[in-house]
Amino acid sequence: METDVLIKPTLKRQVLESEERQTIVHCHCTGEGSELYRIWPSTYLIEHSSIERRKLLTAFNISFAPEWTINDGKGFTLIFEGLSKGCKSFDLKEIIPFAGGFVKLNIPRNQTDVYRINLD
Repeated sequence: METDVLIKPTLKRQVLESEERQTIVHCHCTGEGSELYRIWPSTYLIEHSSIERRKLLTAFNISFAPEWTINDGKGFTLIFEGLSKGCKSFDLKEIIPFAGGFVKLNIPRNQTDVYRINLD
């Protein structure tokens, strides 16, 4: 037996807004020293408007430190927690205890939250 359930529009909007969002960053590495790479779990998207950090959830085609991945020229993909609704721009920062972490500053927010960046 089928039953129809009526949901108040405001409640429906709240449910939809609370669904998990993700931010996808496709990365391509060029330049000197990019033959091998890895990603640290301490890599974040840092929102300019609120200084909030969005955690790295998973990564594809790149190893997590301490392992290394050979740069095959195809790049890698990072999946982060979703950016807040008010975010207009952000930085990608790999916060590690020595020099050489991935950094990309001033990435403008787009409608899809899917980004393609070059890391030199």
